[in-house]
Amino acid sequence: MEFAHVSILALFCLAFVGIGATPGEDYWQSVWPNTPLPKAFYDLLIPSGKTNNLPIRADELNQYSTLFFQHDLYPGKKIILGNTQSEGNIIRKIGKQRQGVTDSIWLANKDKQSLDDFCNSPTAKGEHKQCVSSLESMIDHVISHFGTTKIKTISSSFSQNQDQYVVEEVKKVGDNAVMCHKLNFEKVVFNCHQVRATTAYVVSLVASDGTKSNALTVCHHDTRGMNPELLYGALKVDPGTVPICHFIGNKAVAWVPNHSVDHPCVI
Repeated sequence: MEFAHVSILALFCLAFVGIGATPGEDYWQSVWPNTPLPKAFYDLLIPSGKTNNLPIRADELNQYSTLFFQHDLYPGKKIILGNTQSEGNIIRKIGKQRQGVTDSIWLANKDKQSLDDFCNSPTAKGEHKQCVSSLESMIDHVISHFGTTKIKTISSSFSQNQDQYVVEEVKKVGDNAVMCHKLNFEKVVFNCHQVRATTAYVVSLVASDGTKSNALTVCHHDTRGMNPELLYGALKVDPGTVPICHFIGNKAVAWVPNHSVDHPCVI
């Protein structure tokens, strides 16, 4: 009887431990045991039919719509988020105007494009993209892309209600990263894409109130495919002239090769 009692108790405990785990979380842990899931991916765990936390807030959009020159990445540089004039300037109409690299970086707007239009639109020069709607499909995509599980994730941690920062430190992460951005649709979908001739950095920032944040940053060395109106409006330069950088907001993650450990290092 005592053995039966212990067995039942053990089964109860195992069942309790499993409560709350989703298939996506289980799959993540099966590939990278004891590795925390990036917060940017939490929305992929929302059960089908549940309310999604959309629309994405304006301050989060500003995290993406900040363009600057690569030579501005140095300690002491002041940066204000959101130097593109409006969301309308960075969302392109499919068919009438060409899409550039920068267009696919920004969050798609469900009022201007359908999800199918965005995901099936032609890629820019040097870009490879895929829309994923589950954590499992994202994991399979990035492993297939890199050909290994030895990869790591990096994401931003911008402070809420802060738009003025000073650069404190700049660290190079790697080249030609795969970026996965949450799209601004009711359905939770991430756009995972790689653009050639890019370098990813983690930039340490200090807000005006002293709050510190890390900003995932991507610099494009080949800007010939970028939106000319956007570049000129923000920086008064033309595509293909100088390297251009931009921040990646809290709703996105970069995947890069990890040469030091066998599982992702979540930054």
